[in-house]
Amino acid sequence: RASGPGGQNVNKVSSAVRLRFDLESAALPSGVRARLQRLVGNQITTEGELLIEAQGERSQARNRQEALDQLVELLRQAAKKPKKRLKTRPSKAARQRRLEAKQHHSQKKKQRRYRPRDEY
Repeated sequence: RASGPGGQNVNKVSSAVRLRFDLESAALPSGVRARLQRLVGNQITTEGELLIEAQGERSQARNRQEALDQLVELLRQAAKKPKKRLKTRPSKAARQRRLEAKQHHSQKKKQRRYRPRDEY
């Protein structure tokens, strides 16, 4: 049975859906399978099945469609190859600005220090 919307109907009707997708027998490239496993994390059972639960809607048909939509979206995300990060270096001017900002911040803090005055 599903929790959530439905009022008194929620106690009478089983509208929750549990979708199981076997990753081992699915015809997925190894890269897509690895990205999908990283993406879903703890939604994979010990048998290697992806488990998607949908219970947000009042009807079982809509919950079934919602679970399928979630699966399709996960597969789409896993199919995208992540962009390779290109190493960049800050410019000489950027490094100089950073050091000047640090010196400025340091000077501000030095001026806030308490120094007792000579009272002689």
